[in-house]
Amino acid sequence: MSWENILLEKEDGIAVLTINRPKALNALNAQTFYEMAEALEKIANDPEIKVLILTGAGEKSFVAGADIVYMKDFGGVEGREFALLGQRVMNMIEKLPQPVIAAVNGYALGGGCELAMCCDIRIAAENARFGQPEVALGVIPGFAGTQRLPRLVGKAVAKELLLTGEQIPAERAWQVGLVNHVVPASELLARAKAMAKRISANGQLAVKFAKEAVNNGLEMDVDRAMAYEADLFGLCFSTADRKEGMAAFVEKRKPQFQGK
Repeated sequence: MSWENILLEKEDGIAVLTINRPKALNALNAQTFYEMAEALEKIANDPEIKVLILTGAGEKSFVAGADIVYMKDFGGVEGREFALLGQRVMNMIEKLPQPVIAAVNGYALGGGCELAMCCDIRIAAENARFGQPEVALGVIPGFAGTQRLPRLVGKAVAKELLLTGEQIPAERAWQVGLVNHVVPASELLARAKAMAKRISANGQLAVKFAKEAVNNGLEMDVDRAMAYEADLFGLCFSTADRKEGMAAFVEKRKPQFQGK
Protein backbone atom coordinates (compact mmCIF):
# COMPACT_ATOMS: atom_id res chain seq x y z
CA MET A 1 0.00 0.00 0.00
CA SER A 2 1.37 3.43 -0.94
CA TRP A 3 0.48 6.78 0.55
CA GLU A 4 1.19 10.37 -0.45
CA ASN A 5 2.10 11.87 2.95
CA ILE A 6 3.60 8.98 4.93
CA LEU A 7 6.10 6.17 4.48
CA LEU A 8 5.99 2.77 6.19
CA GLU A 9 8.95 0.41 6.29
CA LYS A 10 9.38 -2.87 8.15
CA GLU A 11 12.52 -4.82 8.95
CA ASP A 12 13.32 -7.47 11.56
CA GLY A 13 10.09 -6.90 13.47
CA ILE A 14 10.54 -3.12 13.67
CA ALA A 15 8.33 -0.75 11.65
CA VAL A 16 9.26 2.86 10.89
CA LEU A 17 6.39 5.24 10.11
CA THR A 18 7.63 8.53 8.64
CA ILE A 19 5.52 11.66 8.21
CA ASN A 20 6.62 12.63 4.71
CA ARG A 21 5.70 16.25 3.95
CA PRO A 22 9.15 17.88 4.29
CA LYS A 23 8.25 20.92 2.17
CA ALA A 24 5.51 21.69 4.73
CA LEU A 25 7.78 20.71 7.65
CA ASN A 26 5.65 17.55 7.94
CA ALA A 27 2.62 19.56 9.08
CA LEU A 28 -0.53 17.56 9.78
CA ASN A 29 -3.65 17.85 7.63
CA ALA A 30 -6.67 15.60 7.29
CA GLN A 31 -5.20 13.50 4.49
CA THR A 32 -2.11 12.79 6.57
CA PHE A 33 -4.27 11.71 9.50
CA TYR A 34 -6.37 9.42 7.28
CA GLU A 35 -3.23 7.83 5.86
CA MET A 36 -1.80 7.40 9.33
CA ALA A 37 -5.01 5.71 10.48
CA GLU A 38 -4.76 3.21 7.62
CA ALA A 39 -1.13 2.48 8.40
CA LEU A 40 -1.78 2.11 12.14
CA GLU A 41 -4.61 -0.35 11.46
CA LYS A 42 -2.21 -2.37 9.33
CA ILE A 43 0.50 -2.26 12.02
CA ALA A 44 -1.87 -3.25 14.83
CA ASN A 45 -2.90 -6.38 12.92
CA ASP A 46 0.59 -7.42 11.82
CA PRO A 47 1.98 -10.04 14.23
CA GLU A 48 5.47 -9.61 12.73
CA ILE A 49 5.72 -6.00 13.96
CA LYS A 50 6.92 -5.87 17.55
CA VAL A 51 7.81 -2.16 17.87
CA LEU A 52 6.91 0.98 15.91
CA ILE A 53 9.22 3.98 15.46
CA LEU A 54 7.54 7.25 14.48
CA THR A 55 9.61 10.04 12.89
CA GLY A 56 9.55 12.87 10.36
CA ALA A 57 11.14 13.24 6.93
CA GLY A 58 14.14 15.52 6.55
CA GLU A 59 16.56 16.96 9.07
CA LYS A 60 14.62 20.04 10.16
CA SER A 61 11.28 18.89 11.46
CA PHE A 62 9.62 15.96 13.19
CA VAL A 63 6.20 17.58 12.79
CA ALA A 64 6.03 21.37 12.92
CA GLY A 65 2.36 21.30 13.92
CA ALA A 66 -1.06 21.16 12.35
CA ASP A 67 -1.13 22.63 8.82
CA ILE A 68 -2.08 26.29 9.34
CA VAL A 69 -2.64 26.89 5.63
CA TYR A 70 -5.08 23.98 5.68
CA MET A 71 -6.90 25.28 8.79
CA LYS A 72 -6.99 29.04 8.23
CA ASP A 73 -10.53 29.20 6.79
CA PHE A 74 -12.13 26.72 9.20
CA GLY A 75 -15.31 27.58 11.02
CA GLY A 76 -16.21 26.21 14.43
CA VAL A 77 -17.64 22.93 13.15
CA GLU A 78 -14.65 22.23 10.91
CA GLY A 79 -12.25 23.05 13.73
CA ARG A 80 -13.95 20.65 16.10
CA GLU A 81 -14.09 17.87 13.50
CA PHE A 82 -10.38 18.27 12.75
CA ALA A 83 -9.55 18.14 16.46
CA LEU A 84 -11.57 14.94 16.87
CA LEU A 85 -9.86 13.39 13.84
CA GLY A 86 -6.42 14.19 15.25
CA GLN A 87 -7.39 12.88 18.67
CA ARG A 88 -8.69 9.65 17.16
CA VAL A 89 -5.43 8.97 15.32
CA MET A 90 -3.27 9.86 18.31
CA ASN A 91 -5.40 7.63 20.53
CA MET A 92 -4.76 4.82 18.03
CA ILE A 93 -1.02 5.35 18.55
CA GLU A 94 -1.35 5.44 22.33
CA LYS A 95 -3.46 2.26 22.36
CA LEU A 96 -1.48 0.38 19.71
CA PRO A 97 -0.65 -3.14 20.95
CA GLN A 98 3.00 -2.55 20.10
CA PRO A 99 5.22 -0.03 21.91
CA VAL A 100 5.79 3.18 19.96
CA ILE A 101 9.05 5.16 20.04
CA ALA A 102 9.05 8.75 18.79
CA ALA A 103 12.36 9.62 17.11
CA VAL A 104 12.06 13.41 17.24
CA ASN A 105 14.39 14.74 14.57
CA GLY A 106 13.61 18.47 14.71
CA TYR A 107 10.68 20.77 15.41
CA ALA A 108 7.93 19.12 17.47
CA LEU A 109 5.55 22.01 17.86
CA GLY A 110 1.80 22.13 18.39
CA GLY A 111 0.39 18.99 16.81
CA GLY A 112 3.94 17.66 16.51
CA CYS A 113 4.47 17.87 20.25
CA GLU A 114 1.07 16.25 20.74
CA LEU A 115 2.05 13.48 18.33
CA ALA A 116 5.27 12.82 20.23
CA MET A 117 3.41 12.76 23.55
CA CYS A 118 1.04 9.98 22.50
CA CYS A 119 4.03 7.69 21.89
CA ASP A 120 5.30 5.48 24.69
CA ILE A 121 8.92 6.67 24.59
CA ARG A 122 10.48 9.82 23.13
CA ILE A 123 14.08 10.07 21.92
CA ALA A 124 15.06 13.55 20.73
CA ALA A 125 17.88 14.77 18.54
CA GLU A 126 19.96 17.55 20.08
CA ASN A 127 18.48 20.04 17.61
CA ALA A 128 14.86 19.15 18.43
CA ARG A 129 12.56 21.79 19.83
CA PHE A 130 9.25 21.26 21.63
CA GLY A 131 6.32 23.53 22.35
CA GLN A 132 2.60 24.20 22.26
CA PRO A 133 2.53 27.65 20.58
CA GLU A 134 -1.16 27.58 19.69
CA VAL A 135 -2.07 30.58 21.87
CA ALA A 136 0.02 32.78 19.57
CA LEU A 137 -2.47 31.86 16.83
CA GLY A 138 -5.53 32.52 18.98
CA VAL A 139 -6.36 28.86 19.59
CA ILE A 140 -5.48 26.10 22.05
CA PRO A 141 -4.07 22.61 21.40
CA GLY A 142 -6.74 20.41 19.84
CA PHE A 143 -5.15 16.97 19.76
CA ALA A 144 -5.17 16.40 23.56
CA GLY A 145 -2.12 18.55 24.29
CA THR A 146 -3.84 20.17 27.27
CA GLN A 147 -4.38 16.69 28.72
CA ARG A 148 -1.21 14.72 27.91
CA LEU A 149 1.27 17.51 28.66
CA PRO A 150 0.38 17.95 32.36
CA ARG A 151 0.30 14.18 32.78
CA LEU A 152 3.89 14.04 31.53
CA VAL A 153 5.51 17.15 33.02
CA GLY A 154 3.12 18.24 35.79
CA LYS A 155 0.54 20.99 35.94
CA ALA A 156 2.83 23.97 36.57
CA VAL A 157 5.31 23.28 33.74
CA ALA A 158 2.47 22.37 31.39
CA LYS A 159 0.64 25.63 32.09
CA GLU A 160 3.84 27.60 31.52
CA LEU A 161 4.31 26.03 28.09
CA LEU A 162 0.64 26.21 27.16
CA LEU A 163 0.11 29.82 28.29
CA THR A 164 3.36 31.34 27.01
CA GLY A 165 3.59 29.32 23.80
CA GLU A 166 7.33 29.08 24.49
CA GLN A 167 9.51 26.66 22.54
CA ILE A 168 12.05 24.69 24.56
CA PRO A 169 15.20 22.88 23.38
CA ALA A 170 15.63 19.14 23.67
CA GLU A 171 17.79 19.41 26.80
CA ARG A 172 15.08 21.36 28.64
CA ALA A 173 12.47 18.87 27.42
CA TRP A 174 14.57 16.11 28.97
CA GLN A 175 14.92 18.04 32.22
CA VAL A 176 11.14 18.39 32.64
CA GLY A 177 10.43 14.77 31.68
CA LEU A 178 8.99 15.38 28.23
CA VAL A 179 11.60 13.19 26.54
CA ASN A 180 13.49 10.09 27.68
CA HIS A 181 16.83 10.67 25.93
CA VAL A 182 18.64 13.36 23.93
CA VAL A 183 21.17 12.14 21.36
CA PRO A 184 23.19 13.57 18.47
CA ALA A 185 21.04 13.96 15.37
CA SER A 186 23.29 11.61 13.41
CA GLU A 187 22.61 8.84 15.95
CA LEU A 188 18.87 9.35 16.42
CA LEU A 189 17.39 6.60 14.27
CA ALA A 190 20.10 4.13 15.22
CA ARG A 191 19.44 4.74 18.92
CA ALA A 192 15.69 4.36 18.40
CA LYS A 193 16.23 1.09 16.52
CA ALA A 194 18.59 -0.19 19.23
CA MET A 195 15.94 0.44 21.87
CA ALA A 196 13.30 -1.16 19.64
CA LYS A 197 15.47 -4.27 19.27
CA ARG A 198 15.92 -4.49 23.03
CA ILE A 199 12.14 -4.28 23.52
CA SER A 200 11.44 -6.79 20.75
CA ALA A 201 13.76 -9.35 22.38
CA ASN A 202 11.39 -9.60 25.36
CA GLY A 203 8.18 -11.57 25.68
CA GLN A 204 5.79 -9.65 23.47
CA LEU A 205 2.65 -10.49 25.42
CA ALA A 206 4.36 -9.30 28.59
CA VAL A 207 5.40 -6.08 26.81
CA LYS A 208 1.82 -5.58 25.62
CA PHE A 209 0.40 -6.19 29.11
CA ALA A 210 2.95 -3.84 30.71
CA LYS A 211 1.92 -1.05 28.32
CA GLU A 212 -1.75 -1.69 29.10
CA ALA A 213 -1.09 -1.75 32.84
CA VAL A 214 0.50 1.72 32.74
CA ASN A 215 -1.93 3.33 30.30
CA ASN A 216 -5.10 1.98 31.87
CA GLY A 217 -3.91 1.93 35.46
CA LEU A 218 -3.15 5.65 35.48
CA GLU A 219 -6.85 6.29 34.83
CA MET A 220 -7.91 4.27 37.90
CA ASP A 221 -7.59 4.79 41.63
CA VAL A 222 -4.54 3.01 43.04
CA ASP A 223 -6.43 0.06 44.55
CA ARG A 224 -8.21 -0.74 41.28
CA ALA A 225 -4.97 -0.24 39.37
CA MET A 226 -3.12 -2.72 41.59
CA ALA A 227 -5.92 -5.27 41.15
CA TYR A 228 -5.73 -4.72 37.39
CA GLU A 229 -1.96 -5.29 37.51
CA ALA A 230 -2.49 -8.53 39.44
CA ASP A 231 -4.98 -9.71 36.80
CA LEU A 232 -2.49 -9.06 34.00
CA PHE A 233 0.32 -10.67 36.04
CA GLY A 234 -1.82 -13.77 36.43
CA LEU A 235 -2.68 -13.74 32.74
CA CYS A 236 1.03 -13.89 31.93
CA PHE A 237 1.18 -17.28 33.63
CA SER A 238 -1.20 -18.72 31.03
CA THR A 239 1.22 -17.93 28.18
CA ALA A 240 3.83 -20.08 26.50
CA ASP A 241 6.20 -17.11 26.64
CA ARG A 242 6.14 -17.15 30.46
CA LYS A 243 7.01 -20.85 30.50
CA GLU A 244 9.82 -20.30 28.01
CA GLY A 245 11.16 -17.23 29.81
CA MET A 246 11.36 -18.91 33.19
CA ALA A 247 12.71 -22.17 31.74
CA ALA A 248 15.43 -20.21 29.91
CA PHE A 249 16.36 -18.44 33.15
CA VAL A 250 16.67 -21.72 35.06
CA GLU A 251 18.60 -23.35 32.20
CA LYS A 252 20.88 -20.29 31.81
CA ARG A 253 20.11 -19.69 28.10
CA LYS A 254 18.47 -16.99 26.02
CA PRO A 255 14.69 -17.38 25.73
CA GLN A 256 13.06 -18.03 22.38
CA PHE A 257 9.75 -16.18 22.67
CA GLN A 258 6.92 -16.90 20.23
CA GLY A 259 4.43 -14.26 21.30
CA LYS A 260 2.00 -16.88 22.54
